[in-house]
Amino acid sequence: MSAVCCPADVLLAVCGAGGSGLRGVRSVSEASAAEPITPRTPRPVARPLLVQEWRSASFIHWEADPARVAALLPAGTRPDTLGGTTFVGLVPFRMRRMRLPLEPGVPCLRTFNETNVRLYSVDGAGRRGVVFRSLDAARLLPALIGRLGVRLPYVWSGVRLARDGDTRIYSCRRRIGATAVTSHAVVHVGDPVARPSRLEHFLTARWGIHVRWYSRTLYLPSEHPSWSLFRAELTEIDDGLIGAAGLPQPSGPPVSVLYSPGVPVRFGCPLTVHGVAA
Repeated sequence: MSAVCCPADVLLAVCGAGGSGLRGVRSVSEASAAEPITPRTPRPVARPLLVQEWRSASFIHWEADPARVAALLPAGTRPDTLGGTTFVGLVPFRMRRMRLPLEPGVPCLRTFNETNVRLYSVDGAGRRGVVFRSLDAARLLPALIGRLGVRLPYVWSGVRLARDGDTRIYSCRRRIGATAVTSHAVVHVGDPVARPSRLEHFLTARWGIHVRWYSRTLYLPSEHPSWSLFRAELTEIDDGLIGAAGLPQPSGPPVSVLYSPGVPVRFGCPLTVHGVAA
């Protein structure tokens, strides 16, 4: 997933005025179980506030200890787990046509390469989501808007995507900081996934973003078609982004590597998360 690039206070005001309701989750004593994992969103976006496309996306995942990542999540959320395990993802892709619903998009802003480091979360209402620990974007202005408007941890970086037949080559180098943080991954795309496993659904069918926004936690719902997934092999990896995001650097091979040509995405009104997830 990527960032909503318009100020969150404006979104909250618009959604509240429109009667869609900024609903909070229930208290810890009333917290719901996590919602089912579904290939389509359980919350269709009737009135999108932002549209974009995610293209040439690779999903590279390692197991992570839920107890280790819990402190890195926003208030009111907990690690989402599968079989007692959670995951950290490195997801490089190309952002295309990012715009508001009724405008064509500014050419210098709407298309750029991005790499994110993400964790998996669930709130007290059972809504599953992702939490971004970092988002490296090749365009400065979208990175500033995402960081200042919605408090997402965007970083302006040199991010590249190259194609060589069935191979995708992703590279990232941060422009800011005394010590350069880099990432390099080479993914070979294989056969289509006929029936995604429960793990593959868990890692890709995420229908919102949990994000700290000043003194509150927001849930930004999203909607897109089911992913067209392909088996993939990680043939090279030299990554510093995961460690820079405050997570242990993976020492072994990933547990899942997938590729997708991509999907169009719609983001809806943000919801306020209250309380503490059980």
